[in-house]
Amino acid sequence: MLRSLFTGISGLRAHQNMLDTTSNNVANVNTAGYKASHTVFYDTLSQLLADATAAQGGNGGTNPAQIGLGVQTGTIVTDQTQGSPQQTGRTLDVMITGSGYFVVRDNDEQLYTRNGAFGLDGSGRLITASGQVVQGWLAQNGEIDTNKAVSDLRVPINTTIGAMATTAVSFAGNLPANLTPGADTALVRTATVYDAVGNAKDLTLTFTRNASNAAHPQGTWTVLAQTTGQNGTDVTNTVTLDINTDGSLTPSGALALNNNDDVDIAIDLSALTGYSDLTTAEVSEVDGQAAGVLRSIAIGPDGTVIGTFSNGLRQDIAQLALASFNNIDGLEKAGDSTLRATANSGAAQIGVAGNGNRGTLTGSALEMSNVDLSQEFTNMIIAQRGFQANSRVITTSDEILQELVNLKR
Repeated sequence: MLRSLFTGISGLRAHQNMLDTTSNNVANVNTAGYKASHTVFYDTLSQLLADATAAQGGNGGTNPAQIGLGVQTGTIVTDQTQGSPQQTGRTLDVMITGSGYFVVRDNDEQLYTRNGAFGLDGSGRLITASGQVVQGWLAQNGEIDTNKAVSDLRVPINTTIGAMATTAVSFAGNLPANLTPGADTALVRTATVYDAVGNAKDLTLTFTRNASNAAHPQGTWTVLAQTTGQNGTDVTNTVTLDINTDGSLTPSGALALNNNDDVDIAIDLSALTGYSDLTTAEVSEVDGQAAGVLRSIAIGPDGTVIGTFSNGLRQDIAQLALASFNNIDGLEKAGDSTLRATANSGAAQIGVAGNGNRGTLTGSALEMSNVDLSQEFTNMIIAQRGFQANSRVITTSDEILQELVNLKR
């Protein structure tokens, strides 16, 4: 039989694989995180008709004479270029900018994906559209330890954060040194503080300007702190602020209040100044909080899942893990937009976004497919013409065989 018949068949098979790859790219043009594939052809073994010879005597050498035996699909490479961002507005949609992969668990197998269209299941676990559980690190009291092994990420929307008693209040700004002394010109500032069970109450500071005297030639301020204890009685304390010639204020001692629940509220006045014509003294910082329930979440560039609670507090509740590989082209597609590590991809190097070669994250967005339809339609034409040309080789070989058979007549 003619070698050209089998060569033509190999061409048909190779170009059919090319067409199959192209059609898969077109089919996934709207698949989030999909990376287009391209077929690479290699020639097969060649039949040696004559060996190469070295120069001998006065004659030159000869080159080898070989006839190729067809083509084969050498490899199918993946285009790793970044897909365009698509803003979705969904809180649980996440896009990777860079070469990292989300880590997911499918039963007992660890897989990887670029598709960040996530959701929540009935137990609050973060999952893919196919049900694989997203992996990362959970926070303990707002702290995340990324040195631990990854685990299932849970974002229970009804998580409650406990109340915390106020222990420190700070004031900053300026008390006007030229204010007329007397109680009728006193400055009053109020801060909201909390007891150990989250009850809110007012902490009031009254700043009264005192006239100068021999002991205090620049004058003083009397600071009266007042709040309500758990038994409903008023809790008060005072301190005096000496006005210095350079505008600084020197307290006569520490100022603190007791909530009648064994929790002292330390009041820091060290940032106050005493210059003339400026009245800017205000509360600068208050700790403590009421109890709250998780209302919404947002995902930061480093994969941190930040929860916003009903009491206005924002706290880290989890962090997404990303994986990188020495050879991302060595990953094997496992279906459902996931990939698995192979012997040629290297082991997964798991860490946080922004470190290593893992890229950064964008919340409320997805990475679009990087399929270029104009290129795919061109490849489709090339595959069609290549298939057509190889089929013509088979047809021509058949006609030659027919002529050989007809020689018998």
